[in-house]
Amino acid sequence: MNADGSYSFDFESADGTKVSESGNQKQVGPKPEDIGTVSKGSYSFTTPDGVVLTVNWVADENGFQATGDHLPTPPPMPEHVVKMLADLKAAGLL
Repeated sequence: MNADGSYSFDFESADGTKVSESGNQKQVGPKPEDIGTVSKGSYSFTTPDGVVLTVNWVADENGFQATGDHLPTPPPMPEHVVKMLADLKAAGLL
């Protein structure tokens, strides 16, 4: 931990699990007291069947967001929903 509130660390365990993280203080809202820690990092591990999985992540004013090739993602939005949202926005209702 540094005097300005920033930090970083990395480690690897005997089983090959790796973790890396860093963060710092950031103004996350309109008031002076709205200061929070924003962090980013990654971790990887080997599954019992020998596959190495890696997760990259960010934790900030938008919440925790993780990405990884093995993580599920939502399906694309149906075309009729895309059109409906565009129509609502054009009408000033969104």
